[in-house]
Amino acid sequence: MSAQQRLFVGGAWTEPDGGHYDVVDPATEEAVGRAPEASREQVYAACAAAREAFGPWSRTAPEERAAVLARAAEIIRDRAGAYAALAQAETGATTATARGMQVGVAAARFRRYARVEPAEWAIPPQINEAGPMGRAGVMGALAIRQPVGVVTCVTSYNNPWANAAGKVAPALAMGDTVVVKPAPQDPLSVYRMAEALEAAGVPPGVVNVVSGRAVAVGEAAVDSPDVDMVSFTGSTAVGRRIAEVCGRGMKRQLMELGGKGAALVLDDADLASAVAGIGTTFSFYSGQICTAPTRVLAQRGVYERVVEQLAAYARRLKVGDPRDRDTVVGPVISAAHRERVEAYVELGRKEGAVVVTGGERPRLDRGFYVAPTLLADCTNDMRVAREEIFGPVVVVVPFDDEEEGIALANDSDYGLIDYVWSADVARAFRVARRLRAGGVGVNTVGRNMEAPFGGFGASGVGRDCGSYALHAYGEVQALVWPG
Repeated sequence: MSAQQRLFVGGAWTEPDGGHYDVVDPATEEAVGRAPEASREQVYAACAAAREAFGPWSRTAPEERAAVLARAAEIIRDRAGAYAALAQAETGATTATARGMQVGVAAARFRRYARVEPAEWAIPPQINEAGPMGRAGVMGALAIRQPVGVVTCVTSYNNPWANAAGKVAPALAMGDTVVVKPAPQDPLSVYRMAEALEAAGVPPGVVNVVSGRAVAVGEAAVDSPDVDMVSFTGSTAVGRRIAEVCGRGMKRQLMELGGKGAALVLDDADLASAVAGIGTTFSFYSGQICTAPTRVLAQRGVYERVVEQLAAYARRLKVGDPRDRDTVVGPVISAAHRERVEAYVELGRKEGAVVVTGGERPRLDRGFYVAPTLLADCTNDMRVAREEIFGPVVVVVPFDDEEEGIALANDSDYGLIDYVWSADVARAFRVARRLRAGGVGVNTVGRNMEAPFGGFGASGVGRDCGSYALHAYGEVQALVWPG
């Protein structure tokens, strides 16, 4: 890793106009390296380079593009140890998470989109009667998936490898070119991804990476006239501002925004399974994940046991250095974010929630740690139950019957992923189908990576993952002819 990282623009490693800034390890509070601060002009140059490269890349045979992605996957796997160490240092992820869920998932996503899929499909013929458009006849049609063009990919800090790969890989597979604007907290991993793609044979300009802490960097990556689409993962507030710019320019958008996942625990649920699933909010990325089941809706018959078992689960989790093998909960991304999470816990107290466990800063010499925290006796109108906290904090709201549970789950601005636990699978599926969320986990927090991913309401616009990502990063063209 270079101590002074350079930008990647048009196939060249370029010195930043704005100098460098420190990337801080949230576990040690020490500098990991120095990230480049791009100027607005350098971002526009990256977008122009992507525009110039689009024509040749989009005309490259899909098999050739797939071969590049396959080589990138192998390079990432070969360098997984070093890449995971950097990801861990930037994000504070535990070793298993950095290796498996960050770098490992990124390699898998490049491998997934190295599989060439049909880009066209037939539409049933239509019989047209004679009229103003001509004589009677049979009209054939073909739908063709075409690349969108230049895609700006604005990625999140919680998973710089998997999140970036989930955008870049399907976009490149479709024939798009990309400008990646990584989160300012952990951009160095994304530059390593660019190195892997360069080594895999990506032509100059097809992939560009520009970083910076200034708002102007992200603004330029979105408002550049060379950009046809913006793919964003992050907060709903920032997503709204990006959507406004996209609307003015009629740019395609894919928005993966916030979540406040409702976890309905019905009175016949397997509580051990439910608690283990909900407990991932405490441990997985220290709760910094939009899909976390952070809002538990527990039916009265099991409410007390759910609270008791979740509290016991949280107390067993070791908080500390993510490099230690037995650590389960690492730090949150920054001191500012730790203060934000702590402020929500204090707000919960003031709103009348009971802090069953956690709520105090762990006694560690350094690092941005938050203790796994459980807030009970909450109501659905509390801010801690309605707003995304993005930390290891779970709120529990009781409900009486199935109808009330469904109503509470749907009483949210968000709608990314909800969850249902019930021993009666038919009941669980019946409830799941009534939830206003882009996805519902039935007796699991696991994911099927071929399933569409995205949200309702304030949780975003569009779907990706699997073949759905090819649609997300493509336009559909119709060819019609007389049969």
